This record gives sequence, structure tokens and C-alpha cells, in this order.
Amino acid sequence: VFSVIPTTNDDGIHIGGIVGFLKSVGYAIKMLGPTRTIIVFDGKGGSNRRRKLYPEYKAKRRTKKIRLNRVNDFENMDDERHSMMMQLSRCVEYLETLPVSILSVDSVEADDVIAYIAKQLLPKDNHIIMSTDKDFLQLVNDRISVWSPTKKKLYKPDVVKEEYGVTSKNLLMTRIFDGDASDNIKGVMGIGSKTLLKNFPDLADEGVTYTVDEIVDKCEQGSRFHNVVRKQRDRMHLNHTLMQLQEVDISGGAKLKINRVVNGKIQELIKSKFQTMFIEDRMFGALPNLDSWIMLNWTNLNRFAKINNGS
Repeated sequence: VFSVIPTTNDDGIHIGGIVGFLKSVGYAIKMLGPTRTIIVFDGKGGSNRRRKLYPEYKAKRRTKKIRLNRVNDFENMDDERHSMMMQLSRCVEYLETLPVSILSVDSVEADDVIAYIAKQLLPKDNHIIMSTDKDFLQLVNDRISVWSPTKKKLYKPDVVKEEYGVTSKNLLMTRIFDGDASDNIKGVMGIGSKTLLKNFPDLADEGVTYTVDEIVDKCEQGSRFHNVVRKQRDRMHLNHTLMQLQEVDISGGAKLKINRVVNGKIQELIKSKFQTMFIEDRMFGALPNLDSWIMLNWTNLNRFAKINNGS
């Protein structure tokens, strides 16, 4: 996701996406101190599986105008889209010089890859997921937390409960009722999560979970709530399928590729190549003290990469 930063380099070329991305990732690494970092991108055709279930999935994103920068210096939308794609490609080139692993699997969304790693591939390790996507909050537990780069906030179980009024295990149910406008997923018409919590206040209690059918069958029979959810049971099941990340549905081939990257060697820091690209892109004003930025954000992570690689 590109930060909306109207930054240009010394030649007047827009680099806001590159600068925002690198600064955000670097800041998170410095603050959170991970021993391993994996950057995951949506794979080509990643939305196709969910779109087969729900053709309107992410439909608004395909037609929505992109506003990469606050300034309006682009001649047209094609010009702006071209700038965004060029910056995204350049971000990947920068990442290839840093001590991180990069993952993108065809026909798989980044959400599913991340959830698979945290829940299934490395079920005993501690994970911090960096994302603004609220869907990841359903995964939060004693070993999985979520860092919001926009809020500068680390979500652990108690933080999720304090902000949303439910346990992280039950957050998915509130999402089912509210829907997700960013993915064009409609919620339950006529009832939102606040009404859900009035009818099921124990969603805030540890150890209490409900399935969609239990919500429909256990509410007060004949009430307005019951009449609404009974008629929209199919919608609720569809939303659960589209939004749940507890047991992701990805192919064996996709899992094999993810396993190879996660269990393989980690790219070590290539400082000279990063510096060369930095000079080529003339980003002196955006990162005025490059050596200090690299040392503060990437030195420790590079040390762990060397240990992992046995170098």
C-alpha cells in the first residue's frame, strides 16, 4: 500500500510511494525488533478464488481512481497509474538488497499467505503482522500480534478487546455483520455489530465463540434480530468464507512455494547496491542520512540473516 506522500526527488519525479514504503517498513523493524522479516505481495490473479464465490469482490477497487499523491501534477490517470507501477517495481528492487524475504504466489492473496505462515506453517513461533487490514485482528492471540503502521499501534488480545469490545476470536463475527467496504463485501442488512453485541454480550468473554448457525439459532426467536439474521443466513456464511483467515484455502503447490521461501536462505544486506539505486533515484532529500538510516533499521536484521544462513 502506498503512502499518500507528495514527495519528489531532485529531478521532480514522484517518489512518494517508494519513500513512504521504505520509511514505514524501516520504522517498524526498528521499533519491533524482529529476527526475520517477510514481505508479502498479492499474487497475480490472487482475488480470483474469492471472486468466483462472490463476483463483486473488490469490484470497487478495479474502478476506483487512484490517488497516489496529494498533488495533482499528473497529466491523466494513466500517467499516475504508470508512476505507481514504476514505484512499486522499484520498491521490490530495493527490497532485494535488504535482509528480508519476498513472497508473491500466483492465485493467492497476501492475506492468505501471511495467515498460512502464522497459523499453519510456523504454529509455535511468535509473529507480528504489519498491516492496516482489520481482518488480521481475528488472528491475534498470545503469539500473533498486529502492528498498524498508520495508528502506530500494536494489537494484542487486550488491545483488540478494548478497542472493539469483543475478543479477537469473535472479531470475525462482527466483521461478518458489518461487511468490508474496501473489499466490497456487504454486511447484514438492517443489523450491525452494535446490535449483535446487544444480543450476544458474551462475545466479549474469553472462551466464548459462536458459529454463524449458532448466532441464528440461539437468538431470541421471533425478535427482529432473529427475523433479519434468519433471512440472511446465506449472506453470513458467504461473508465468513470470504473473510476468515483461520484455515486458509490454498493449493499444495502454493504451500510448497511458501515453504521454500520461509525455510530457505535469507537475502543479506547489499549496502552498495542499495546506495547505487538511491543515487540513481536522487532521493537525497527524502533520506538525508542514508548510512545512519541503514544502520539503525537494518543492521540487527542483517545479523540474524547471517546467523540463519550460517555465514
